[in-house]
Amino acid sequence: MESFERYVGQTFDGRYYIEKVVGIGGMAVVFRATDSVTHRTVAIKMLKEDVAKDEAAVKRFINESKAVAMLSHPNIVSIYDVSVSGESKYIVMEYIEGITLKSYMSKRGALPLPETLSYCEQLLRALTHAHSRGIVHRDIKPQNILLLKNGLIKVADFGIAKLPNADTVTMTDRAIGTVYYISPEQASGLPIDARSDIYSTGVLLYEMATGRLPFTAESPVSVALMQVQDKPVPPTSVNPQIPRGLEQIILTAMEKSPLQRFQTAEQMLRWIEALKRDPSVVFRPLATPIEKKNAKEEPKKEKEKEPEGGRNYLEASMLPIILGVAFAFLIACIISAYYLWTEVLFNSENEQSYIMTVENFVGSEFTTALEADLKSKNYVIHTEYIYDSELPFGTIVEQEPLANERCRVEPGRLYCDLYLTISRGSETFTLPDVLMQDYRQVENSLAREYGLIAEVIEDYNSAVTAGYIYRTEPIAGSTVKPGDTVKLYVSRGQKIETKIVPDFVGKTERAARVDMENNNLVVGKVEYEYSDEAEGTVIKQSRVAYTSVAEGTVIDFVVSKGPEPKETEPAPEDTETAPPEGGEDTEP
Repeated sequence: MESFERYVGQTFDGRYYIEKVVGIGGMAVVFRATDSVTHRTVAIKMLKEDVAKDEAAVKRFINESKAVAMLSHPNIVSIYDVSVSGESKYIVMEYIEGITLKSYMSKRGALPLPETLSYCEQLLRALTHAHSRGIVHRDIKPQNILLLKNGLIKVADFGIAKLPNADTVTMTDRAIGTVYYISPEQASGLPIDARSDIYSTGVLLYEMATGRLPFTAESPVSVALMQVQDKPVPPTSVNPQIPRGLEQIILTAMEKSPLQRFQTAEQMLRWIEALKRDPSVVFRPLATPIEKKNAKEEPKKEKEKEPEGGRNYLEASMLPIILGVAFAFLIACIISAYYLWTEVLFNSENEQSYIMTVENFVGSEFTTALEADLKSKNYVIHTEYIYDSELPFGTIVEQEPLANERCRVEPGRLYCDLYLTISRGSETFTLPDVLMQDYRQVENSLAREYGLIAEVIEDYNSAVTAGYIYRTEPIAGSTVKPGDTVKLYVSRGQKIETKIVPDFVGKTERAARVDMENNNLVVGKVEYEYSDEAEGTVIKQSRVAYTSVAEGTVIDFVVSKGPEPKETEPAPEDTETAPPEGGEDTEP
């Protein structure tokens, strides 16, 4: 710590005044600083001097700045500036007053369900935004998630993120993240995509819900092997209070095969939102997508060589196999006959049972009439509503089972469960009035309560206190929806222009007053003293010449009255007095 304290009080690039050290990691140190241009508190993440000489570390550092610069989301730490050209390599980021989610969980243990779902929901929204721009974080863990006092989370540390269309940090550059949270493909060195972040989110969700990690061992290598090979202990076995739906979400996210996980963060988010609405919900298993393989990659079968002994030997060696196949065929026929017999018997006893082909309902409007019609056809309807700005209210977005799938039904006994996802249309609401409020509180409130993205624009405004909002776009009362951007115009306070104090000494009082007026300075008290300088000349000024002062600064003067006049000797008294008019003086 002492080695980094020397930076406190320094100013980086003539702009960032370092106030204190707030954290030290393996590669970097983080300072709290003030940006003299924007007048806001920022965090400066600076590479340590020994690390700054490592090309791989610098590459990771630059990678982080590129990744975050591409993103703009209320749940992702913002980046303002990057400096990697000089001796001190640093990133200027949003300053967060909070702690890591790891620290919070260490104190609390297993988190309550509302908190768990809230943090996971915010994380998935951040990942949805990042993945939509082709960025995979690859190091999701509670140490990289910052928690604010108001419950808002911020995802940080994109140092090993995979960027779109760019060379990224490789496995040899330790791009596998923390071993307790890495996906099986990361641990195995296989290709990585957005589903790797989903696996790590599942591990984090497991830890939040149970208070412990799914896989622990004495060595990191052992943990990595467990990530690849072992199934986690069901969360409900650790914490029986966990809802069944939450356990389904965790285990689905932590499937070993990426094909069996949630395919997108948005898909996982929909399950989280459904669980928030109804903690007793139970989900249908996801349908595993078909992964198309490239025919060119299929291994070519080698041409079988004819064994020694010729055709007769081959036929003789195949005889046991042929007999085995024939015996298996006979068994299969017997089993098929049994099932055919039971099917006929069942149908004879239940003549009303039949196989129904599911229709296509996607794109249709879900109405009361349609619901009644489906129930009359032995469907049991399960509905889930989502906001969709592209589809009108009531439009069916998804269905399970899919169209043309089949299920057996029997009136009064067997039904076909039909799960419908229905659009609510655009989620719109009225923008609240946030004028004359602290922009930091408003920014967090808009993100947390409304899902809006705040764009802060700062400017000088002499009528409004610094840090307070004086205008918004759109204005209060406008109709907005989650994901919209609201521009917050924030006051920097009164703009203070500075001036260089001229040297007035030696100038006439009149000339000094003209200079003062031209420089927007104010004449203060003017005193006059005798001096050897010419009368009317400025001999002193209250502000030192050539220093910088604010416009309107009052400056006092002392003006010369000229040399002090010399004292004159009084005239001697006359002893003889003239006689009074009219004659000589007489004695009384």
